[in-house]
Amino acid sequence: MNLRVDAPPQARIRRFGRSQKWVHRTTAALMGVCVATAACLYVPQFAELVGRRELVVRVHEWAGLALPVPALLGLASRAFRADLGFLNRFGPHDRVWLRAALRRDRRRTSRPAGKFNAGQKVYASWIAGATLVMLGTGLLMWFTHLTPIQWRTSATFVHDWLALTIGIVLAGHIGMALADPEARRGLRTGSVSREWAEREHPLWRP
Repeated sequence: MNLRVDAPPQARIRRFGRSQKWVHRTTAALMGVCVATAACLYVPQFAELVGRRELVVRVHEWAGLALPVPALLGLASRAFRADLGFLNRFGPHDRVWLRAALRRDRRRTSRPAGKFNAGQKVYASWIAGATLVMLGTGLLMWFTHLTPIQWRTSATFVHDWLALTIGIVLAGHIGMALADPEARRGLRTGSVSREWAEREHPLWRP
């Protein structure tokens, strides 16, 4: 008779709470709506497929206006504010991580990271700044009667090209997420395996 002993379940540790998961999911949904509606407005093939341009414009405007709301509401959560503190602090280990990333050095010891690695910090800072610029330029384009035509022309130029850049950066962000199932599981369930945490974020102390 063969006796099979099941391996003990892999230890898991808490990474995100309800507030962080809600902010990420809601922001991602709003950003997805903005990107999808922008594609329908600027890509002729999509515009012809969807039609109803006026409705698409309104959905795009209101989704863009709502984009900062999840993060603002998340400030009521102590855990979310703590994560913002981690994202806003760059230390010497982050410079080491970035140099290793530029050299494509994937050795564990060459990429030290706390709860968030340097790449995640750079992305979070950039996307937050880009969102504010998009919001500002979008408002200038929306309230056309309040600003000179030179302002509206400049706002349209910045808005369009920054939107393209955001699309490219988001594609890279999604690609990185698809390559790391455990990171996605952490955002979905709030917990990650201890082995993953020790490998990818060795300086993090939950």
